[in-house]
Amino acid sequence: MITERVAAATPCRRRWPGLAALLLGEAMNLLDATVVQVAAPAVHADLGGPVSDVQWFGAAYTLPFAVLLITGGRLGDIAGRRRMFVLGVTVFTAASVACALAPSPGLLIAFRAVQGAAAALIIPQTIGLIKAMFSGEETAKALGSIGPVMGLAAVCGPVVGGVLTHADLFGSSWRSAFLVNVPVAAVVLALARNLPENRAPHRPALDWPGTALAALGTGLLVYPLIGGDLRQLPVHDWLLLGTGLLVLTGFARHQRRTGRPLVEPSLFTHRGFPAALVTSTAFFAVTNGLTVVVVLQLQLDAGTGVLASGLSLLPWSAGLALASWWAGSRLVRRYGRRVMPYGLGVLLAGLLAAVAAYRTTTPGHYPVALLPALALVGLGAGLFTPAFFTLALRPLRPHEVGSAAGLLNAVQQLGATLGVAVLGSVYLAGKGLGASQAACWVAVALLAVAWAASGRVGAGEGAAATARRGRGRG
Repeated sequence: MITERVAAATPCRRRWPGLAALLLGEAMNLLDATVVQVAAPAVHADLGGPVSDVQWFGAAYTLPFAVLLITGGRLGDIAGRRRMFVLGVTVFTAASVACALAPSPGLLIAFRAVQGAAAALIIPQTIGLIKAMFSGEETAKALGSIGPVMGLAAVCGPVVGGVLTHADLFGSSWRSAFLVNVPVAAVVLALARNLPENRAPHRPALDWPGTALAALGTGLLVYPLIGGDLRQLPVHDWLLLGTGLLVLTGFARHQRRTGRPLVEPSLFTHRGFPAALVTSTAFFAVTNGLTVVVVLQLQLDAGTGVLASGLSLLPWSAGLALASWWAGSRLVRRYGRRVMPYGLGVLLAGLLAAVAAYRTTTPGHYPVALLPALALVGLGAGLFTPAFFTLALRPLRPHEVGSAAGLLNAVQQLGATLGVAVLGSVYLAGKGLGASQAACWVAVALLAVAWAASGRVGAGEGAAATARRGRGRG
């Protein structure tokens, strides 16, 4: 048995610099994803290759990130969370430099996959290290700082991507969007010296066969969806999709039979948790896929530069940050689960407004009416997200929360990958304003799936609360 090393050995003055390292590490990963979304068309214009590579520049990052998140958390439990955090940041930095120097789209995609795998080592360590460094009210304060930092990164990402690519520093063009990670990572590694080493009190097992099955199955599902015309997929792509579903079925059976599953089996005894996984996958498919469609339409159809397209996403990012703060600090505590459908309703209004904006825009011109539509999308997403994660985790028992949070993060990244694949392919199959409208209608269909599933998220919460109140009166 490995004993847990806790924050008692860490001087109080070192906790906050250690927290800064964790928050910067998380922000660096989110920033990298949003920066590359804006810069991707410029990357394609420079390196060439099929236009579907624009989708792979994002999917190659999020797919290994999704598949390896839980394994990354287990490695932190076993080998030490600080050690895995530092290793992840180091590999992420090296992969960022490799991306900046990539001479071909194939190599860039490969290095993006390495970045995603490194991110899967970084992100899962945050909560464990925060709990090791802080106690009492300080723990809640430290955990509460994650949301605002992520909101700020979401706001800054598109702007940073546009500014860096447009500035063309030293002739670097889009390559500076990857090189910006180097100074950020240097600060993270310097601050990481303040982190205590910390491991799980009981050594968990690693399920490498399960990880391999999950990676193979999701890869087979995503690959044929990227770059293809979804209206007429060739036979071999349907075979790949079918094989992917079979592999994932085998993964599910393996998880039930193995003595060391990737996720806590008891999670699926909660009525609402499988619905939370479906909701998360569909919701993040909408938001991430729509971002790609907006950027592609602005740069490939409207002829907007990378800076203007990055700034065009500001209403979305600002709405997301504002609504997330409002919902997290006030609305969820006052209205509970009712905030989720309201958020999805506002998001739906934003999607319909985007359809109207594309329909009334002259081809080749900037869709000015898209800006308020994107603000609505951001407000809806910001209202939904805090309520969703609060309710998805609330009914769970303490020993299930860590596994549940890891799985929700994993399907979030998987949803992002599928959204980029599906909505991006719908747009690229036709291009132009009509294809943008079609992609928005597909997003509406995915949002309907999220809406239907979200009605069961947090199921059992009311009964659990009643039982707690009953025990309190007794």
